[in-house]
Amino acid sequence: MINSLLLIIISLIIFGGGYFFYAQKLVRLWQIDHKNPTPAIFKYDGIDYIPAKNWLILFGHHFSSIAGAGPIVGPVIACLLWGWLPALLWIILGSVFMGGVHDFGSLIVSIRERGNSIPDISKEVVSRKAKIIFSLFVFLALILVIAVFAYLCADTFVKDPRVISPSLGLIPVAILVGFLLYNLKINSILVTVLGLISLYFLVQRGDLLAMYLGKSSLYIWLIVLFIYSYFASVLPVNILLQPRDYLSSFLLLAGMGFALIGVLISHPVIKIPFYIKWNTASGWLWPMLFVTVACGAISGFHALIASGTTSKQLSTEKYSCRIGYGAMLMEGLLAALVVVVVSSLNFNKDSLGLYLKERGPVEIFSQGYNRITFNILKGKGGFLAITVLNAFILTTLDTATRICRYIAEELFNIKNRFISTGIVLILSALLAFSGKWLKIWLTFGASNQLVASLVLFVISVWLIKKRKNIFFTLPIGLFMFFTTMGALIFQLISYLLNREYLLIFISLILIFLGSFMFWEIINSLIKIIKNRA
Repeated sequence: MINSLLLIIISLIIFGGGYFFYAQKLVRLWQIDHKNPTPAIFKYDGIDYIPAKNWLILFGHHFSSIAGAGPIVGPVIACLLWGWLPALLWIILGSVFMGGVHDFGSLIVSIRERGNSIPDISKEVVSRKAKIIFSLFVFLALILVIAVFAYLCADTFVKDPRVISPSLGLIPVAILVGFLLYNLKINSILVTVLGLISLYFLVQRGDLLAMYLGKSSLYIWLIVLFIYSYFASVLPVNILLQPRDYLSSFLLLAGMGFALIGVLISHPVIKIPFYIKWNTASGWLWPMLFVTVACGAISGFHALIASGTTSKQLSTEKYSCRIGYGAMLMEGLLAALVVVVVSSLNFNKDSLGLYLKERGPVEIFSQGYNRITFNILKGKGGFLAITVLNAFILTTLDTATRICRYIAEELFNIKNRFISTGIVLILSALLAFSGKWLKIWLTFGASNQLVASLVLFVISVWLIKKRKNIFFTLPIGLFMFFTTMGALIFQLISYLLNREYLLIFISLILIFLGSFMFWEIINSLIKIIKNRA
C-alpha cells in the first residue's frame, strides 16, 4: 500500500519546482516590473480601488477568496468515484501548468488594462459582442457559485452549530480590524495579533452561539448568509471583505498545517483504490473528473477574483507572482491534502458511491481530517475541519457576490451598487432554495472550467497583440474548452433523461454562450494572423 507521506512529499517537490522554475518563465513573459504603476494607486476611489496595507493582507484575501469549497468538496467526490490517482495527478499537473498560468495571467492582464475585469477586457482584445457574451456567461456562472456555496454554508450551520460562532463572530472582528488598519493607521502586526486572538477565542468557544441558534432551519441560515453577502458587496472593500478574508486565511493555513503535521506523525496508508472505474453514475472519468475537482486544479472563478478585486488592491507588480501563481499552488496543496485525508479512511470498496451519496463530501472530509489529526487535536479535528471549510465558503461567497455585482453593473448598465447587488442575490436565492446542490455543483464545475478556457483565450489574444508567446496559454485553453463542453453535453443528456428542466435550460444557455464566445475568439485570431501575413 502507498504511504500518504510519500504522496505529500512528491506533491511539495513538484509544487516547489513549479514556483521556482516554471513561474519564472511566466515572470519573464509578462515582463514584471515593480516600477510599473498599478490601478490601486492611479485609480484610487476609496471603495474598490484601494492599495492593500501589506502584500500578506492581499495574499490572504486572494487565497481565501479563490479557495472556497472547491478544493475540498471536488477532490472528495473525485476520489470516491474514480480513485485517488487520477484526482491527484490532475490536481498537481493542473495547478502547476494550467491553474497557476491562468491566475497569474489574469492578474497581470487586468493590471496592465487599468484594473478592468477579464470580461471587460475581452471587448478591447476580441470584440464588443465577445464582451457581452462573456459577461452573460460569467454572470450566470457566478449566480451558480453563490447559490451552491450559500447552500453548503447553511448546511454546515445546521449539521454542526458549533461553527456558527467562529463564522459569524468573525464579521464584527473583521470590521474592527479594517477600522484599526485603515482609519486609525495602527501597526498591522499589532492589529493582526488582536484579530487572531479574537479568532482563537471564537474557535475555542464554538458552543457560544450553538445552544441559542442550533435549531434554526437551513432556510433561515440561507437568508442570513444572503444578507451578509449583500453588505459585504456594497461596503468599501477594506471595511469588511478584505480584513475578513485576511483573518480567515490564518485559519485556513492553520488547518492545512495541522493536516501536514498529522500526515508527518501518523503517515497513514492509502486505502481507497488508486483507480476505481472509468464510467460512474456521474459520468466518464474524462471529462467529468476535470470539472468535479474544479478549483483544485484550474478555475475560471480565480480569474474573476484576480481581475475583479485583487488587481484593484495590488500596490506593486513586485508581488504579483507570489499572489497570482503562489496562491494557486497553495490551493493545489490543499486539494492534495484532501485526497490524502479522504483516501486514508476505511471504506467498503464496493459501495463508495453510495457512501458519498449518503454522507456527503463535507461529512466525509470531516471524518478523514479528524482521524489524520487525532494525535494533535485529540478528537477536535472534525470541528476544525468544518470551521475551515466554512471559512473558505464564506470568503468565496462574499467575493463572488461583489464580482457578480461588477458584472451586472457593466452588463445591464446599472449605476446603483445597492440595486445590482439585490438583483444578483435574488437570482442566486431562487437556485439555492431549490435544494439541488449536488446537481448544481456539477453544472457549476463545468461552467467554471469553461470560464477558465475562455479567459485563457482572451489572454492569448492579448499576448498576440503584444507580440508575445502564446505557448503557455492557448494549448491549455483549447484542452479546457473541449473538456468542459464535453462535460456540459454529458450533463445535458442526463438532465434530459431525468426531466430536470431548470438545469436543462441553464446547460443549454451555457453551451450556446460558450460556443459563441469561442467562435468570436477564433475569428479574432484569424484576423490578427491575416493582418500580419
